[in-house]
Amino acid sequence: MSEILVPDLGESISEGTIYKWLVKEGDTVGQGDVLAELETDKVNLEISAEVEGVISSILRQAGENVAVGEAIGIIGAASGSKPQSAESKAPEAAPASGSAAAAAPVAVAAPEVPAAGGDSPAALASPGARKLARERGIDLGEVSARDPIGRIGQADVSGHGAAAPQAAAPAAPAAQAKPEPAKPAASKAAPEDGKNVERKRMSRRRLTIASRLVEAQQTAAMLTTFNEVDMTAILDIRKRRKDAFKEKHEVGLGFMSFFTKAVIGALKTYPLLNAEIDGEDLVVKKFYDIGIAVAAKEGLVVPVVRDADRLSFPEIERQIGELASKARANTLSLSELQGGTFTITNGGVFGSLLSTPILNTPQVGILGMHKIQLRPIALDEERTVNRPMMYIALSYDHRIVDGSEAVSFLVKVKELLEDPEALLLEG
Repeated sequence: MSEILVPDLGESISEGTIYKWLVKEGDTVGQGDVLAELETDKVNLEISAEVEGVISSILRQAGENVAVGEAIGIIGAASGSKPQSAESKAPEAAPASGSAAAAAPVAVAAPEVPAAGGDSPAALASPGARKLARERGIDLGEVSARDPIGRIGQADVSGHGAAAPQAAAPAAPAAQAKPEPAKPAASKAAPEDGKNVERKRMSRRRLTIASRLVEAQQTAAMLTTFNEVDMTAILDIRKRRKDAFKEKHEVGLGFMSFFTKAVIGALKTYPLLNAEIDGEDLVVKKFYDIGIAVAAKEGLVVPVVRDADRLSFPEIERQIGELASKARANTLSLSELQGGTFTITNGGVFGSLLSTPILNTPQVGILGMHKIQLRPIALDEERTVNRPMMYIALSYDHRIVDGSEAVSFLVKVKELLEDPEALLLEG
């Protein structure tokens, strides 16, 4: 028997939500087979089987929150083969019935747990359950577990005291847990006027995005300043060089490499836009990890181009392309999303003419790109011409960035973009 445990999810992530199971009870699995998909605040992760066998029990269902280290299922021995723990106290007749098969491994697993924490209930509780019990002042010895092997989960602690424990019938609470949330949803989804609505549960990532956006607006003194860029020079370079560029580097010459280089040049001139607040300290970063916002199916994500100041135009374009593809395929790793010193977001790909981007905290600056549109521009008192213009927006944290510095930063970005040769000097 082997427990299916929630793996370590990375820095600052202590729990996730079971997105979906790819197997069901009774399925035979091999070592390394993907069993379930776990949704975290940032990425979806696959949970794989550590041993081969049969899925004897699924303890946590899709949509349930689970903590790191918590058991969400059990893999039993494959039919017709002896379990690896056959030398232990499990009787040979145990696999003859489902209940006996689940009970037999208890005698095997129980001695292993006290080795780390004794016979106390805390030794059988998941990290998330122990934390929740401490916060609520609940004695784990009084908590009833639904887990067949007696492991206490967060749901057990949360439900403690809400109803009388029913240790003899662990299946009953699980059966009741599903319909109960549906009752208020059904009543809210059917208003008195009889109009049709659809109610869907928000994904963990969407909830996290919502929380962080509100947090950014509540914690930062956020302001936005605007300017406009004449894109004539960049469009001319792309027109003349794009075919040769793609043939040589096997990647297209887009706008993002120009904007990334321009932002880095401006950050070097105005370093407070590349800083963050840590308590009462101001941390000014001397490296340039640029986040590129990508609209994925599950919500906006911001993968990071590391040390972008050391990359060439084709290297930047290649990395952005690879990260964007991973984001849309939901295969980004946590390391590709963590960190970042400044963010660029491009609403122009969706037709946005002007917007006020929200900070990607704890960063203190984000640049918004927008749609390129022909507009009449006065060259002097006598001449007016149509030029491809783009509005750009800089949202910044006024706690550490003054208005004059923010405006000057945006002017610097504008100057570098309108004179692309200057980007070579900045590099």
